[in-house]
Amino acid sequence: MVESTKYGQAALTPKQGQILVRWARQQIEQHLGVVPSRLVTDEELDLPEFRQVLGVFVTLHKRNALRGCIGSLTGAEPIVDGVRRQALNAAFYDSRFSPVTAAELDALHMEVSVLTTPQPLPYENAGQLLQLLRPDVDGIILEGPGGTRATFLPQVWKQLPTPEQFLAHLCRKAGLEEGAWRSGRLHISTYQVQSFEQPNSGEQ
Repeated sequence: MVESTKYGQAALTPKQGQILVRWARQQIEQHLGVVPSRLVTDEELDLPEFRQVLGVFVTLHKRNALRGCIGSLTGAEPIVDGVRRQALNAAFYDSRFSPVTAAELDALHMEVSVLTTPQPLPYENAGQLLQLLRPDVDGIILEGPGGTRATFLPQVWKQLPTPEQFLAHLCRKAGLEEGAWRSGRLHISTYQVQSFEQPNSGEQ
């Protein structure tokens, strides 16, 4: 799956996205001392698109259940370096889960998301906010009082298909009351992603 809304950067092709998915798996395999299933070559990584500085998330699923997800909303390093870092973070340093083991590798499903630069979403009230959000397109960053902050990637719309549900759960993730978004006082930013998953047949 590829979704793209460009804010000036070059979009990645599906083939390039699959290189990043393999690159993410390779980081985890090598960390565990396992020979990479499909080694990514230096030539594959030496692309100008991969040198763009953008936010990256790596998500791991095991038998359709979340197994780890960590990333950066804004770019601090080239995409290829971000994927390396976030693959290891998602596999071994997501505090919600125990570290991934070598025995789990065959069951892990990899997804790499490359983010556009987040943009503020001005709105006057809750009703206008609901009209401005685009289900299945926008990832949302919600910032509340006291520096509370949370985000959901656009993929989360699959589980929370209405803006009301999406915002309520995002508020809860940020440690706020579920209806806090109705106050009109929260800061909202949106971004889009290009999302790449390994084929169902696996990248083993």
